[in-house]
Amino acid sequence: MISRGFDKQAERIIGLDTKKRGELSALYSLREQRNTVTREVALLKRDGVECTSQIEASKKLAEEIEALERRIKEDTELSSLLESLPNIPDSMVPVGSDENSNVEACCAAFRARFSILKGQLAGLERALASFMLDMHTKEFGYTEISHPILVNERTMYNVGQLPKFDDDSFRTTNNFRLIPTSEVALTNLVSGATVPHNSLPIRFTAYSQCFRAEAGSAGLDTRGVIRQHQFGKVELVSITTSGASNAELERMTSIAEEVLKRLELPYRVMLLCSGDMGFSASISYDIEVWMPAQNKYREISSCSNCKDFQSRRMGAKYFFFENKKKHSELVHTLNGSALAIGRTIAAIMENHQNEDGSITIPDALRKYTGTSKIMRAEDALP
Repeated sequence: MISRGFDKQAERIIGLDTKKRGELSALYSLREQRNTVTREVALLKRDGVECTSQIEASKKLAEEIEALERRIKEDTELSSLLESLPNIPDSMVPVGSDENSNVEACCAAFRARFSILKGQLAGLERALASFMLDMHTKEFGYTEISHPILVNERTMYNVGQLPKFDDDSFRTTNNFRLIPTSEVALTNLVSGATVPHNSLPIRFTAYSQCFRAEAGSAGLDTRGVIRQHQFGKVELVSITTSGASNAELERMTSIAEEVLKRLELPYRVMLLCSGDMGFSASISYDIEVWMPAQNKYREISSCSNCKDFQSRRMGAKYFFFENKKKHSELVHTLNGSALAIGRTIAAIMENHQNEDGSITIPDALRKYTGTSKIMRAEDALP
């Protein structure tokens, strides 16, 4: 955890763990003493021998046990700290504290918080979602899901959104949460389930609105469609085995790349360092699209292998038979955006705008838009 900046918490956890182990050892010793006295009392009673002192000793031990059990149960600092720890970085993840330590994995060659789209740009938003969902379901074997945008807090906890990101999500008056990503709903489809080995991998996709408070991002991208409280996104989620999850991450990332290739958008892939990864991720790739107006690459997708971090919280497993005996193991979960719609629109506008202000629609989208150009870029209202 030191590589993810949790060295102080790790030291505190070790101290609390040592303390708890000592208390548990004392508890087990007291229980053994009580059991010994209880057996002794039973033998004395059977033989008609006086055993008042032994009974009193047993009562005293019971009181000590109850007090120690209460103290152990009420001390929740250790469990709270453990819940705050992120996933363990994969061995290939570079160590670093922020995005400056990320490593470029590959690069494609060039060829306000709220926004309203109208007219042709509103149509482009709908076209992009349909294009991406068709691609994922018809070509890459994902099952499309339509899900609620409100979930309970346990569902958020299962994927690592709570308690870590409590301030970053929107809460309703009856303690439901607006989803920050479809990952929350899709991953929880296997919560508490034990699925057969031969049903894996399970692959889900969904287009939904996502909601984020963007706490801590004051002053960043306050205009336009880059960073918003509400945005549309097409999400990919995979459920697979431990032995297949690394290959599944490469596959998922390549699918997100393929979307960008078909949209004729230049991009690069970054392997995130330990300090820049999401809380639940063990290894992550960010795909960044080139934005000419900003003269920089901006994140448009993030694909992560969470390994068994989320499945441990959810109790999600798969079973198989070996030597005629049934075995079960935790599944590995992966998620990736393919893609964030608002940022994709911005990238298309910046990379495909013509001198007359019109925007050329990439060939792959034209059957969805019914046109080859958007005539007025001013159709966007920030």
